[in-house]
Amino acid sequence: MFPSTFNYTDLYQLTMGQSHFLNGNKDKTVVFDYFFRRLPFKGGYAVFAGLHELLEELPFISFTTDDLEYLEEQGFHKDFLEYLSQFRFRGNIYSVEEGDLIFPNSPILMVEATVIEAHLLETMLLNLLNFQSLVATKARRIRDVSNGKTILELGLRRAQGLGGHHAAKAAYLGGCDGTSNVLASDLFNIPVSGSMAHAYIQSYEQEIDAFRAFANTNPNNCILLIDTYNTLEQGLPNAITVARELEEHGHRLRAIRLDSGDLGYLSKACRKMLDDAGLPYVKIAASNQIDEHIVKSLEEQEAPIDIYGVGTSLVTGKPDAALDGVYKMSVFEGAPRMKLSETLVKTSLPFKKQVYRAFKDNQQMAGIDCISLYAEEAPDRMFHPFEPHRNLDLSPYELRPMLHPVMMKGKPVNRSGTHLAEIRNRSIEIFESLPPEYRRFDFPHEYKTGISAKLMEGRDTLLNRVRK
Repeated sequence: MFPSTFNYTDLYQLTMGQSHFLNGNKDKTVVFDYFFRRLPFKGGYAVFAGLHELLEELPFISFTTDDLEYLEEQGFHKDFLEYLSQFRFRGNIYSVEEGDLIFPNSPILMVEATVIEAHLLETMLLNLLNFQSLVATKARRIRDVSNGKTILELGLRRAQGLGGHHAAKAAYLGGCDGTSNVLASDLFNIPVSGSMAHAYIQSYEQEIDAFRAFANTNPNNCILLIDTYNTLEQGLPNAITVARELEEHGHRLRAIRLDSGDLGYLSKACRKMLDDAGLPYVKIAASNQIDEHIVKSLEEQEAPIDIYGVGTSLVTGKPDAALDGVYKMSVFEGAPRMKLSETLVKTSLPFKKQVYRAFKDNQQMAGIDCISLYAEEAPDRMFHPFEPHRNLDLSPYELRPMLHPVMMKGKPVNRSGTHLAEIRNRSIEIFESLPPEYRRFDFPHEYKTGISAKLMEGRDTLLNRVRK
């Protein structure tokens, strides 16, 4: 489900690569940082996703004969094409673990490779990590306001093409309990779930005949959609009749589904009618343009909904549509590099770096990340990147390095706990260690990111030299 070609890139990556090659720079080494500048959804955190696919696919990606023939048609130099015919990524990648929480302006992943390798990796890296991290974050927000209810991802039909495949995986990592996407379920081992469409009911003359036919073929996993005609006067009474018929044969109706109308009002009315009919075990599922705001509202109304089906808003990352992750050079041939900008927040940090996360004695996150030089020990004080008079003593906290080798010389590093279900469970545990003020739905507390004294000194020295 991921193109196995380095032509899955932007043209300028190849034109820059060719220029480096023809100018004798193909073996020059670089370090690039992946990070983002703004949290999505006006939230207080993001969830890192997409690393697994990058590490799994990268060793096998190459330029095929057809790829090279196409590039030849575009006018690329024959010597460069010969170089590409043997090209594989042989660099190193250091990264935060997939499923961990990530915050603005702090390196999440670091690439150490030749300059051409680093350029050709950029587009697919950003494509995978930005999208999946956005969807995983959206899923976590929905989960966090759902009071433990079941969350199902149902968005494949509304997704942007094949993006629906990775959206299903990222949504599950972020906290969804299952997907309607059969292929994603098969490939990623995600629980799969589904009910029925209005078209199935419309194919029968009578709604109850449709319900009976469906129950007959799905007696142990029967979910009935009850709003095709009239939810309370027809759909639910018919579902109750079929539920009793299932009981007579030793089965139980699993759930009813609401897909339109006032979900708060209808769910309460349905719950009362089901309970009065002696069917308290029948669950209520709800769908129809649901997002975290609607789930939060329904939970505040104490709507008796057991299962939320979330589609369009989740798999498209509505309303943000993209995580603004970027990929910036920080070292070239051992020398630090930085990008300047009139906007201070867009000035990048030079040097190969490490990120230390602060934890309190109770193992809760302290809301602090400190960026340091890669080789230095955990710093005892951090400084605001642009206002050095604002600094913080780190000695009361336990500092843990966040960037770990995940690929060395083009080969993934053997790591335990890389199955999706394990990553998901670990991610949820990490989220629980984030204090509530950073998880607030509205106006969350700002997570602090600073730099060490040594990094600040090195940056300022380079900054003064570049300006001169």
